[in-house]
Amino acid sequence: MREPSVLKAWVSAQIATLPKSDGLKSSQPLNLKPQEQEFSFDLIAGDASPRKYYRVLVRHTGAVPARSLIAVDAPSSEKTPEFLHIRQLFETGSIRVPALIAADAGAGFLLLEDLGDDVLLPVLSEHSAGAWYAKALNALNQLAAIPNATAALPLYDATKLQTELDLFRDWFVPKLLGISWTTALEQSFSDLSRCLVDNAIQQPQVVVHRDFHSRNLMVVQNEELAVIDFQDAVIGPITYDPVSLLKDCYVHWPRQQQLCWLLDHKRLLTEQHRLEPINDDTFVAWFDLMGLQRHIKVLGIFARLNLRDRKPAYLNDLPLVLAYAEEVLAIYAPSIDAVAAFRTLFNEQVLPVCQRQSWYRQVKLT
Repeated sequence: MREPSVLKAWVSAQIATLPKSDGLKSSQPLNLKPQEQEFSFDLIAGDASPRKYYRVLVRHTGAVPARSLIAVDAPSSEKTPEFLHIRQLFETGSIRVPALIAADAGAGFLLLEDLGDDVLLPVLSEHSAGAWYAKALNALNQLAAIPNATAALPLYDATKLQTELDLFRDWFVPKLLGISWTTALEQSFSDLSRCLVDNAIQQPQVVVHRDFHSRNLMVVQNEELAVIDFQDAVIGPITYDPVSLLKDCYVHWPRQQQLCWLLDHKRLLTEQHRLEPINDDTFVAWFDLMGLQRHIKVLGIFARLNLRDRKPAYLNDLPLVLAYAEEVLAIYAPSIDAVAAFRTLFNEQVLPVCQRQSWYRQVKLT
């Protein structure tokens, strides 16, 4: 990663050309020399990625109004061109995203609107969740309205879905838990993977954020929700984002509440002709099995974040993710052979080792 001074110099040059009033809405730039700019430049907490974020506080000086911006330094692995494309796509689709002030896609530099520090997670409560989730699901409804043909997004195809599942085999089981990956585990996992991939592919395909949860939704002015961390968006299964939200890896809601929100969302999609009529049981099964694919993947991702990226805090979130997986395995084992076979080996070989880990705690889902 570059020295912060490189990004800071770029930011200074961008501020010198900012309009006088509010972001890019005015056509009259300031045209001040970089050395005339007065601003603070402070590193702020980041996410699971290697991107670095800085809060830029531009002080009021003459014609320059005080404002707060976010500067981003993203390595080439972090899809800056994709971020810019998807930000514009979402904004055009009436999704609230951070406004773009300036960008150098080649360098991986961004200057964005500062949405503040209020992610959705800490403001959720038993009493407030319904209103917030209605807003979040409305955003997903807006995403589903974006035409696939003109979105210019990659497909969430069988290869990508399987690659994600393989994180469980490659990172969670052998590297985090120290369990040998046996022939029996491989056969059972392959059968389950085929079931989960088929479930995803058979669903209607829409624009999918791919990490739509309470830490990637920001509470902004007028209790509006803004969406961040969208650079991995794809064309994928219609239940993927709903299960990311309603079976959030960082907060749990009772299953009956999850399904109530889900089926309200389904009815809206159907009424607005974004989903062909389908019975509730089928839609719930799509949702549950899609969640199992996601949570098996997340077990691998959180293990990798700990072992490779030295971010052990994600281990604290493993128990809830495990509980989600156990719940779906139990629900569908009686009706799907591949689920039943995997559940047997999971309960015999994987879960007992999980229970001996320092990060483990039992999570009882309601």
